[in-house]
Amino acid sequence: MADQINRRSALVGMAATGALSAVGPGPATGATGSSTTASAGELAAAIRGGRRSAREIVDLHLERIAAVNPRLNAVVQLTADAARREADEADAMLARGQVKGPLHGVPVTIKDTLETAGTICTGGTLGRAHSVPRTDATAVARLRAAGAIVLGKTNVPELAGALETDNLVYGRTNNPYDLARTPGGSSGGEAAIVAAAGSPLGLGTDAGGSIRVPAHYCGLAALKPTAGRVPRTGQFPRPMGARNAVFHVSLIARSVDDLALALPIIAGPDVQDYTVVDMPLLDSHSVDIATLRLAYFDDDGLASPTAEIAAAVHQAVEALAQAGVAVTERRPPDAAKAGTIYYDMTRGDGAAGVRAFLKSVGTEQISPLFERSLQSRSSPAMGSITEALAAFNRWDAYRNAMLAFMQDYDALLSPVLPYVAPPHGTSFDEELQKGIGYAQMHNLTGWPAATVRIGTSPEGLPLGVQVAARPWREDIALALVRRLETRFGGWTAPSI
Repeated sequence: MADQINRRSALVGMAATGALSAVGPGPATGATGSSTTASAGELAAAIRGGRRSAREIVDLHLERIAAVNPRLNAVVQLTADAARREADEADAMLARGQVKGPLHGVPVTIKDTLETAGTICTGGTLGRAHSVPRTDATAVARLRAAGAIVLGKTNVPELAGALETDNLVYGRTNNPYDLARTPGGSSGGEAAIVAAAGSPLGLGTDAGGSIRVPAHYCGLAALKPTAGRVPRTGQFPRPMGARNAVFHVSLIARSVDDLALALPIIAGPDVQDYTVVDMPLLDSHSVDIATLRLAYFDDDGLASPTAEIAAAVHQAVEALAQAGVAVTERRPPDAAKAGTIYYDMTRGDGAAGVRAFLKSVGTEQISPLFERSLQSRSSPAMGSITEALAAFNRWDAYRNAMLAFMQDYDALLSPVLPYVAPPHGTSFDEELQKGIGYAQMHNLTGWPAATVRIGTSPEGLPLGVQVAARPWREDIALALVRRLETRFGGWTAPSI
């Protein structure tokens, strides 16, 4: 615990001001050419093959975090001493001919809403500023069992309740491509440090775009699995109640192959999260994309995209068509209503329950960002129980309509959001709020959805698209975004 970064520590430095420009040294490169820009799969192969040691790889990433985190404020609890010990143990095991699993010796980072044994987990709220879990979240434990080494925890908005990352415990996280802009939320810290090459693989969550939006803003690959694929055990706050199904433990990386590598590790029942189904997980490398049918749209009918994002969608579609995918421009029914349907489900008691929950964990002061979230998304309260139940009936009708739509297609491609990463403090502006339905529609359906970078905006910011597939067909979503990554290059290093 001695080496953990405490709230408002010197490591945060000037990051919270957002005043610095995105300049600085590039990602660290080791003596043999292996660097912090390598994928998790490449690092695992280098360690197993004896070309690099786990300790060298961990040290390289810790050095990279030290170089970039003062400007990003992405890693908020650093477990450097434990990571070095675990790396030495991994090297000793390998010397004896033992391999823990496919991530043996590979460093990872964990979103601060997923519990990690012995390391503070705040969920971004003051009442949990010193809360130390005794056990790992199921997905964290599974990564460790596969050989992964946790470098630390990454920043979130309070209770993961916003599409930008700022809280009263640790402050604000900045986008590595432009420090004056947000990396998104709620997995904003994960996206920022993975994009800045401080970690090759991150574990986050997605309840309304929380992994895909930061991936779009930071030029990364991400996957929100099918609802019921990965246990949420150990997530704080634990998903409960009528909106349980929109919450997903998710993955973010610089490489689509890393998503495919990590998904089988974290998936499957744990006999603690009743929603998880023991469904077969198919191999994305076995998908013949030339047999697939793809629907796409660039405008949901409510929030029109920027010209550059619309162009990115059409470039992606053209690339897939050239690969043999049968493409059709067609917007799903009620696409423009996704955001309204999603937020109507949160308005029931006007956030009285959320405020009571915060008090129950000791939070007396709510962050301004989360207060704005509660006021804009949860008010006014529903007028009656009948009105609240009607909101959930509309959700059911939406899910049925989307399933009927997908009978003719294997996948659906669209923007993640209709704009690039905005300046800090603007995510609740009315025009930006109108665009959230693009991401939220796939939380409403529970479908798997993956993101990938397609290009760069005139401001120098990443442009991404998302591909959703039918339930349990992560393999199709991953196969399609892998093709796009190959065609357009995927992640590009920021100058930070």
